Amino acid sequence: MTYVEGFVVAVPTANKEAYRKHAADAAPLFKEFGVSRMVEAWGDDVPDGKVNDLKGAVQAKPDETVVFSWFEYPDKATRDAANEKMMSDPRMAAMGGDMPFDGKRMIIGGFDSIVDDSTGGAMGYADGYVLPVPDANKDAYRALAEKASQVFRDHGATRVVEAWGDDVPDGKVTDYARAAHKQDGETVVFSWVEWPSKDARVAGWEKVMADERMQPDGSEVPFDGKRMIYGGFAPIVEA
Repeated sequence: MTYVEGFVVAVPTANKEAYRKHAADAAPLFKEFGVSRMVEAWGDDVPDGKVNDLKGAVQAKPDETVVFSWFEYPDKATRDAANEKMMSDPRMAAMGGDMPFDGKRMIIGGFDSIVDDSTGGAMGYADGYVLPVPDANKDAYRALAEKASQVFRDHGATRVVEAWGDDVPDGKVTDYARAAHKQDGETVVFSWVEWPSKDARVAGWEKVMADERMQPDGSEVPFDGKRMIYGGFAPIVEA
């Protein structure tokens, strides 16, 4: 299944076009390295949380917007080889010297997909999620995610991906562990739901929330929902 390199970053809102161009210009290079799909999605509906949220995850300032993005690879070996090439390619070094955002606050990690359901079709909007799941609950989480994926796709979503943390490093300023308030014995999950448009997402969510399949069935939820952080994002680069 797909291997995912997931990113969350704070970008000065005034630098939106500069960021989009920076990412679009880099896309051919990433493809050369083995990236099969690259998505950069600009924060559109990113709520404040009571415990944590995506803004706090990257220490976003009032004049910054959260970007939720990812690379897709056919497997981990391709991703690992790509990262080696990126570290040694002088073109990457030149690109890194002119980034329109604070790279020190970007959180990054490698994730192995455990659910990847797609109906096909273009993506016009995405819901992005980061959450901690107890390691012992991995199978229960996958089963719940597979059930929810069917509901989302029945109500207009075109793809659901749930990716289990595999290579998620600690950072000096920010990282996924701090973003999700991860505890010992937990793993961070990076996931997203694709929709054909924001309108489809809004209409779809109303139907999802009303669907009886999403109602509690008496079994214990296999993660702490209070520490799940999420938001709605509009793609600005997809390559």
